[in-house]
Formats: sequence, structure tokens, C-alpha cells
Amino acid sequence: MYQSFTYVHSIVRWLVLFSLIYSVYRAYKGYFQGLKFTERDNLTRHWTATIAHIQLVIGIILYSQSPTIKYFWENFDQAITDLESTFFGLIHIILMLLAIVFLTIGSALAKRKPTDSAKFKTMLIWFSLALLIIFIAIPWPFSPLAHRPYIR
Repeated sequence: MYQSFTYVHSIVRWLVLFSLIYSVYRAYKGYFQGLKFTERDNLTRHWTATIAHIQLVIGIILYSQSPTIKYFWENFDQAITDLESTFFGLIHIILMLLAIVFLTIGSALAKRKPTDSAKFKTMLIWFSLALLIIFIAIPWPFSPLAHRPYIR
């Protein structure tokens, strides 16, 4: 079961990234071109947040089942000195939770803004911040913090 969740988490990561990049693109284009905030923009906002929340649930399940995390918390004094253990035990989850909080705040605020320009601007700022944090927190194959393949 753990391996299945790892694979699903790895696949859904790409859905989160693509939807978030697309949302930032739509928000950028809409804000700077003075476009109308359409139903498509609203659905993009909504589904980006939904996909990210699904990924969060999968990630929390993985976090609670991971042998790496169990080792990290059982041997904290020793594990904290290992960069990869620290990355998965603390850095990854804290940054991803922060990114989801930013994404959720941005989605909720954008939904309630009175003007199209304000909706796009809110989405652009909050979703861009979330995207930046997610890029930092992903264990890319080239990352100095932790190495994982693109699909696991």
C-alpha cells in the first residue's frame, strides 16, 4: 500500500504543478491584459486548489506510513544531522503545508474579490508564492537536499 501511495503522490505532483503553472499563467494574462474573469478562470482556480488538497491528503498518509519518517522521529538527534532525513522529516512537509495554506488563502480571497482585476491579481500573487515554495520543496533528482526520480 505504501508503494502505491508513493507512486500516486509522484504522479499527482505533476498535476499540481501543471495546474498551478496554468493558473498563474491565466492570472498573469488576465491581470495584465485586463481580461474578464470567466467561468473557465474560476474553474481553473477551483480545480488547482482541489488537486493540491488531494495531494496534501496523499502526502499526509505517506508521512504517517513512511519508514524514513518513522526513523527520523525515533532517532531525532542522529537523524537531524542527515540532510535527506531532515528534508523529508521537516522541510518538505512544512514547506508543502505552507504552500497549500497560501494556495487556499489565494483561492478563497480571489473568489470573493469584487472586480476581475482584483481576482486575477490575488490569484497571481498567492498562487505564484505557492508555486515558488513547491518548487523549492520538491525532491528533484538534481536537488542538493534530497534526490528522487521524476516519477517513483
